[in-house]
Amino acid sequence: MPRPLRRRIIAASDFVLLALAPWLAFSIRYGSPFVPPNWAFFLVLMLPVPVVGVVVLERFGVYRMVTRYIGENGFRRIVLAVSLIMLIWGLIVALVRTPDDFPRSSFLLFWLIANMLLIGSRLLIARVISRHVSITAPAGSERTNTVIYGAGAAGNQLAKELRLSKHHNVVAFIDDDPSLWSQRVGNIKVRSPAKIEKLVETLAVKEILLALPTASFKRRHEVLKAFARLPVQVKTVPSVNDITSGRMNVSDIVPISVNDLLGRDPVAPDEKLLKRTVEGKSVLVTGAGGSIGSELTRQLLALHPKTLVLFDLSEAALYEIELEAREQLKELMGEHGQGSSIKQGSSTKIVAVLGSVLDGKAIRSVITTHEINTIYHAAAYKHVPLVELNPIAGLGNNTFGTQVLVEAANELAVERFVLISTDKAVRPTNVMGASKRLAELIVQAHAALPDTSTIFSMVRFGNVLASSGSVVRRFNQQIAQGGPVTVTHPKIIRYFMAIPEAAQLVIEAGAMAEGGDVFVLDMGEPVKIDNLARMMIRLSGLTVNDNDLDDDDGQDARPGAAGNEDGYGDISIVYTGLRPGEKLFEELLIDGDTIATDHPHIFKSNERFIESSELRKELAGLKRHMEAADIRLIHESLQQLVEGYQPAAHSPAIGPVSGSKIKRPGLGA
Repeated sequence: MPRPLRRRIIAASDFVLLALAPWLAFSIRYGSPFVPPNWAFFLVLMLPVPVVGVVVLERFGVYRMVTRYIGENGFRRIVLAVSLIMLIWGLIVALVRTPDDFPRSSFLLFWLIANMLLIGSRLLIARVISRHVSITAPAGSERTNTVIYGAGAAGNQLAKELRLSKHHNVVAFIDDDPSLWSQRVGNIKVRSPAKIEKLVETLAVKEILLALPTASFKRRHEVLKAFARLPVQVKTVPSVNDITSGRMNVSDIVPISVNDLLGRDPVAPDEKLLKRTVEGKSVLVTGAGGSIGSELTRQLLALHPKTLVLFDLSEAALYEIELEAREQLKELMGEHGQGSSIKQGSSTKIVAVLGSVLDGKAIRSVITTHEINTIYHAAAYKHVPLVELNPIAGLGNNTFGTQVLVEAANELAVERFVLISTDKAVRPTNVMGASKRLAELIVQAHAALPDTSTIFSMVRFGNVLASSGSVVRRFNQQIAQGGPVTVTHPKIIRYFMAIPEAAQLVIEAGAMAEGGDVFVLDMGEPVKIDNLARMMIRLSGLTVNDNDLDDDDGQDARPGAAGNEDGYGDISIVYTGLRPGEKLFEELLIDGDTIATDHPHIFKSNERFIESSELRKELAGLKRHMEAADIRLIHESLQQLVEGYQPAAHSPAIGPVSGSKIKRPGLGA
């Protein structure tokens, strides 16, 4: 059934129940079935209750929640909505009739009955749907022998839900607590983790479900690493936040998150630091439709800016993020509109601007019209091979687009400017990295100007998970298609960070900036891409078709598994070779020294830059080469300007280049 139709049906049901509630309240009060004394009493004092009630419930966002998983948050909204309905009803009574003509105890009875009816109806719907789903499984479907890891409350609830399913047969619990071993939870025996391999073999286990909603990513990573060598599919229950918010139920089994594979625990956000440069201010996000820009938009909106301007060159991407932002704003207003705890958030103005960062006139118009206080510059061409093949477009957008923004911010006295940079800017071997390093140099040079009032800073980090073009996305697609999984080189490594964590740290770093800061995010341990691919294949319940049984992670393709005719296993791994401009490993520092900040995951780096007057001359020369489409001279300029830049082997040969123009700053930067 389409969701809009379901919402109308539930709203109609609520209308009937809210009409019934005052009648029941009067009947209980008088001790007999209540008959309105006249039509005026019914029309004026009883009919407004369901009409007002449905409107209030809609404003509280009750109809936007999935009824099956409404949870504690949804019930709390219903109670608050019923309380408001009761107050409005009381106001109507006070305006229409004298207090003596109306039994006051009916209000309390109505409040109790309405809550019972509305909440009870939803519990009944959730129960009916749950049973319907379980009894309408495809006829003859085979039950998969399943082990649940975690015999706590979540594991026990999951086992109860799965008993109704015709798809799962829970054969055992696994738990780390020795006191539970050999005990039974709901008639299912609890076993030691050490016996998991034997269980898989003797009980023909095909699936392991992790019931660890409160476990840290590090702990989940340790568990997953132990399971990666087993020929089983591993899934998990939702996080505790998803369960308690009502968005998902414990029985909503989901695939393993790549965050679990990396084992990285994000640091709790510092609310004061996050709000310092956002709350009540006008904020501009360039590249708002991209992976980082869209997540910045989500997090900034929750910090209640006065105005949030979304700037992007892609019409489709801008449309999507604007639509999402407006829906998010409605939810924020629905949750907090009655309590006035979000005064700024409820009045946030969202503005979508379609344009290029190279359009200086448009940029200046946006800054002045909306009185921008803070700029987060995330607009960039980031795919290394594409920029390598289109160096003029890449340099134009990434380098000279940044120059336009920085100069406009400086001239119009914007309070703060934060550049989102990349680890590929450090000693780059590709044009994309060089273009981003030039963008950094532009920001550093303007920060060193004696007459600037803008606090310029930049934040440098590595790859973000599940972004457009992400290796994780590509691996998931390739595994779903049956392979092969393509890895550029068996020894290539990368740093990874979740998009929400990266965006959060960008906002916090920008708030700590003092001018000219080069912030470096703690990316954790580097990840070997080959190992990541192998673990993703194995945790999907498949095996690696690889004749080399001596992998670096100590795991092997299991002989005997169904596979291709040229080896054993389900999914092959193909090494395609490094792409143009790609390095085996990335670095985060140019000079190798960092300074700790008050944030455990944010560091500062002291790095060289070029003085503004000199940099402007060099950039003018680079621009002339770009206008002439002279690729050889472009590479020469980049090699002279960007420390450590070595063009890719396929690029035109260049002659000897004089020393770098980069100098040590006279002030800390």
